Amino acid sequence: MAKRMILMLVLMAAFIAALGFVKVRQFQAMAKQFAAMQPPPDAVTTVVARQEEWPGRLQAIGTVAAVQGVTVSADLPGIVERIAFDSGARVREGDVLVQLDTRQEHAQLAAAQAQFEVARLNFERMKGLVEQDAVSRAEYDNAAAAHKQADARVREIQATIERKTIRAPFSGVLGIRQVNLGQYLTGGDPVVPLQSLDPVYVNFGVPQQDAAAIKRGAPLRVTASDPGSREFSGRITAVNAVVDQATRNIQVQATLSNPGGVLRPGMFVQAQLRMGAAESVIPLPASAINYAPYGDSVFVLSDLKDQEGHTYRGVRQQVVTLGSARGDQIAVVSGLKPGDEVVSSGVFKLRNGAPVRVNNAVQPANSRAPKPEDS
Repeated sequence: MAKRMILMLVLMAAFIAALGFVKVRQFQAMAKQFAAMQPPPDAVTTVVARQEEWPGRLQAIGTVAAVQGVTVSADLPGIVERIAFDSGARVREGDVLVQLDTRQEHAQLAAAQAQFEVARLNFERMKGLVEQDAVSRAEYDNAAAAHKQADARVREIQATIERKTIRAPFSGVLGIRQVNLGQYLTGGDPVVPLQSLDPVYVNFGVPQQDAAAIKRGAPLRVTASDPGSREFSGRITAVNAVVDQATRNIQVQATLSNPGGVLRPGMFVQAQLRMGAAESVIPLPASAINYAPYGDSVFVLSDLKDQEGHTYRGVRQQVVTLGSARGDQIAVVSGLKPGDEVVSSGVFKLRNGAPVRVNNAVQPANSRAPKPEDS
């Protein structure tokens, strides 16, 4: 009985060992098969690197400002009697905008003119009498002073009446009206914004390392940010004397004509300024650049070899130095050679040595001066 039990245990152990050996061999074969498997090549588009000469220029975001711009305000307190303008209208220098109630001032003016007439007659009478030595010189001087005082009082009231007639200080375009008929205004209350729109200023910042190349009188081009906007030409008219400590930029001001008032104060615009000599670069689509904290790179298509020595079409990662951007293109300053075939789309799914399949049926945008489809 004991011998039979021992024999059964030996046979069972042998069976288990044989089964384990078979399974180990199966797992080893599967692991070898998985190791030999290669992922399918990724589909990418490519572009051949070509060297170009980019003229030196500086791009900046600017803000439009009026050469003359104010909010017309009430000079003296009073009640609005008449509004002589429409919101958004064009006005000329001196045009009446608002008339305040001046009935009290006109009554005061009538009284002052009557007093002036009495003072004038008394002064002329005293002038004749002093020549005949009929009155003292002191009486004549008092009459002369009263005459001048009455004249000054008349002029003061006339000036008050004139100051209650609010006029446009310069020619321009009005904004939205901020007063109503019958409204009581105190001194300094806003009436309406007024902007002179031709010419206009464009203010923008330039990095301190480029400040030395900015000269007064240099031409520049300005384009509004909205699609389809036209281009405006102007010249640099002022360069700030100090550098902003927060941004390390220096403020530059350009003046340009603005026919039709297309550019409005406060608008963002693109300013382009030519500077320096042309730069030799290799422009690539922005989609070809792989940005990373350790350095920017691109993937160059080339013939590679796998572990078994077989040649396949794959990519190698190449670190590059980037320059300025223009439209859809990024300038590569170093790291590439003309003639290199560079992956232009699909870089986010690639790694160094990955196999690829080129399909250039549809290419990404690659224009130095792109135009939106809806423009």
